[in-house]
Amino acid sequence: MRLAIKKYLFAGVAASGLAGGIVLRLFDPATSGIFPPCPFHYLTGLYCPGCGSLRAIHQLLHGNLEAAWAMNPLTVLLLPFVGSALAAEAIVQIRGRRLTRWILPAFWIQVLCGIIVVFGVVRNLPLYPFNLLAPGATLHL
Repeated sequence: MRLAIKKYLFAGVAASGLAGGIVLRLFDPATSGIFPPCPFHYLTGLYCPGCGSLRAIHQLLHGNLEAAWAMNPLTVLLLPFVGSALAAEAIVQIRGRRLTRWILPAFWIQVLCGIIVVFGVVRNLPLYPFNLLAPGATLHL
């Protein structure tokens, strides 16, 4: 019975993710008003490491890598890894058996967390070139 519940739960999460992706493809988070603002940015005026992620994914769903990069380069860099992890979990749920396990050592998880924290701090510095990491910043040559 427990396995059946997990499969239904997975199907519900997958359907929700697909529906969310469709809504994100159809409605621009920058202009539609249906997506909530970042609570951290709303309360502090500072950009968190995730600020601009919805807009970046919206741009990626439209095939605009340059605009996505301008919104949140960290999201653009990490999204393939998150996608592959989700795909591996989907295969586990569909096939019922695990793929070859790839274990990330704790050191690299700590490095990734450090990169995320540093990115969150650096993108708020009002100095060139760090100000280019703010969502929507563009380089004018």
